[in-house]
Amino acid sequence: MDLRWIKSSRSFSNGDCVEVAGLPDGAICVRDSKDSDGPVLRFTPDEWRTFLVEVVRNK
Repeated sequence: MDLRWIKSSRSFSNGDCVEVAGLPDGAICVRDSKDSDGPVLRFTPDEWRTFLVEVVRNK
């Protein structure tokens, strides 16, 4: 399956970035943009929502 990867809008020019892609089942994949063939983290929709809530809460 070809995923549409989106780089973080907070990316720095030094390449320290992450990319995310959505799956048809609502899951979210995350990878290091410097290593597109490397490991991919997969989150369920609930796990992703929890992550985002915690990021905003701890900003």
